[in-house]
Amino acid sequence: MLSTFAVTVPFFALILLGYLAARRGMLSDAAIPGLNVFVLYFALPSALFRFGMNTPLLQLLSPGVLSLYSLCALLIIALTITLTWRGSVNLKDAAFGAQVAAFPNTGFMGLPLLVGLVGPAAAGTIISTIVVDMILTSSVCITLAGWQEASKHGHRVAVVRALRGAALNPLPWAIALGAISSATGFKPVGPIDAILRMLADAATPVALFTIGAVLWLASRHAHTRTPVAQYWPVALIKLFVHPALVAVVAKTGQRLGVGISDFEIMVLTLTASLPSASNVWALAERYGADNGRIARIILSSTLLSFLTLSGAARLLLDR
Repeated sequence: MLSTFAVTVPFFALILLGYLAARRGMLSDAAIPGLNVFVLYFALPSALFRFGMNTPLLQLLSPGVLSLYSLCALLIIALTITLTWRGSVNLKDAAFGAQVAAFPNTGFMGLPLLVGLVGPAAAGTIISTIVVDMILTSSVCITLAGWQEASKHGHRVAVVRALRGAALNPLPWAIALGAISSATGFKPVGPIDAILRMLADAATPVALFTIGAVLWLASRHAHTRTPVAQYWPVALIKLFVHPALVAVVAKTGQRLGVGISDFEIMVLTLTASLPSASNVWALAERYGADNGRIARIILSSTLLSFLTLSGAARLLLDR
């Protein structure tokens, strides 16, 4: 357990530092979106591209991993909406709750943390989950979030809007370019390689610091006070039901002949054990959902995951 904490504690410490810096006013509210832009559009795409170009193509985009993880994402979305769409939680709020239940904080936090825990061989599997969450999970949840409003203009509007959002996200494009580089053997050299390496090296510390700052910003600017019963169950689905479902579905798929290894199953389970993606709060804000509820789900899952993720890692790595 101590060896696991030796890896996880620095990651959560950087998140805490970002939270405290924002809370004490050392980092202004206006500066936080700038940090997010740097990570999302520059540092993290560079890191994903470099991981991708150094990973075999079939490991980077494994059909077995993609199909089984996609199935789990859809099941978690359906389960969360079924359990939470009632009373004051409308379909839009239930859909964004489902997104934070099914979408781990893989890019900003999970990729470097899990590579640190289990080694570089995990990168391909982790990147496959990012592809699923950025394209499938986000698109489905955003489409459902806009379904009722889109009924006035046609449901095609909601689908197109969700797909446009996925297409404009730089992370899938960075992964695609990394995959092309891996397949062709063409890799950047000289100053371009140095720039990409510098940006990639900055991704982890700045991303973790930004998560903390975003958590503070989200909790401070939440528009509503949310009852505990409306956010803790979703946080628990994220941290307990999601990884358990991934482990069971992946193992069942393996026994039925789907091409997935025990190592990939372990990495998928650890990925699903991550807390909710912090950027979903900004999406909820943009779409006019109950951002207070989403902020509390993300904050709760992040706080609790310090123990649950370390416990899951210890359990799976000792097997």
